[in-house]
Amino acid sequence: MKRYDSVTLRALASDLELELSKLAKLEKDIHDTKQKSDQNPQFSNLFYESIALKFHNFYTGCERIFSLISIELNGGVPKSADWHRRLLERMTLAQSERRAVISPETAERLNEFLKFRHVVRNIYGFELKMDRVDLLLAQYPTAWSGVEAEMSTFVDWLRELAITLEQ
Repeated sequence: MKRYDSVTLRALASDLELELSKLAKLEKDIHDTKQKSDQNPQFSNLFYESIALKFHNFYTGCERIFSLISIELNGGVPKSADWHRRLLERMTLAQSERRAVISPETAERLNEFLKFRHVVRNIYGFELKMDRVDLLLAQYPTAWSGVEAEMSTFVDWLRELAITLEQ
């Protein structure tokens, strides 16, 4: 098993908490944007584009967390054309260096946001399929609550491991 020092583990835990706080702010922004869209249906296309970008940011933030973990605890991110998908899958697996980060169920939910991020990056906003955005709006609360809870548990594990190493 790779040896870590408590300073590295505590720093990683702090980095992850910072990213989680940014995702929590994004969660509020998504909620507020949806509410404004409901109140102003004449601007729904603009709100849908905004929500689509926020979903892009949501997955990007999750992936940033996974990359930090992979770099610090596993020596780096996958090196292939499908590295985004492989990184997500790896987060569901316990490895000799670390426990699993997220459950397979949360990864499955996040995979939908990963696929959508690819769409957002490769089309114009006016080409978005509103029904796809609506589907993700319905799935988002469960995806976010899974990420938030499971990542908090992982951060707690990092801090406990740091304490163990200090003893």
